Amino acid sequence: MPLFPKERRAFVLHRLFSLTGALPVGAFLVVHLWTRASALGGRKHFDSAVTAPEHTPYLLFFEVVFVLLPLLFHALYGISLSFGGRWNVGSYSHSRNWMYVLQRVTGIFAFAFIGYHFYEFRLQILLGHMVPGDLFPKLCASLSATITGGIPLRAILYLVGMGSCVFHFANGMWGFCNTWGITVSVRSQRVAATVFGFVGIFLFFLGANTLVYFATGSKLPLLGMAEKGSQTMSCSDVN
Repeated sequence: MPLFPKERRAFVLHRLFSLTGALPVGAFLVVHLWTRASALGGRKHFDSAVTAPEHTPYLLFFEVVFVLLPLLFHALYGISLSFGGRWNVGSYSHSRNWMYVLQRVTGIFAFAFIGYHFYEFRLQILLGHMVPGDLFPKLCASLSATITGGIPLRAILYLVGMGSCVFHFANGMWGFCNTWGITVSVRSQRVAATVFGFVGIFLFFLGANTLVYFATGSKLPLLGMAEKGSQTMSCSDVN
């Protein structure tokens, strides 16, 4: 007898898929956006937030086991679900059906963006081509670069990629609560949709504010985090 028959295997894989999206991957996204937003206080705050984890013993081991492997499993299994599922928004165009489609589409965009972002910065640090202290000026130079016509194409792509990650996380948390029986009634599902909607909006504006700062050197007011007249080195000073 197999340890997991086919019908049981699908159930276990789907639960692991839901769990990895909420805890290791989702939690990492929130922490990552929060630490990068420390740039709004200037380079000194950013360097302190980014370089502190580098002194953690066995950091690479924890990154691989608790972030990279769960992310790969969640992404690859999610892609298989995306191409194996039936999208019927043409026949049933209610909101949850559209959320189902957007969840799959943003998941593919998010996976591609995370891979690119990992290669551009984290992998370069791991390979010794860059040190964490260079991350601030590198982000400034990368996101403020423009193409013909003065269009900050990379910053726009980062905004779309970050937005895809945030939507996928916030909407996925609603699905997580359903999958694990946390929200059973219609009322609880509506409350969860509202709560995670506000969480998604907050995370998006937090990430967007950080991207705008790296791209332009300007800070937009966001829950009191960005203050005018900062005494620390800003992105405009680097440029």
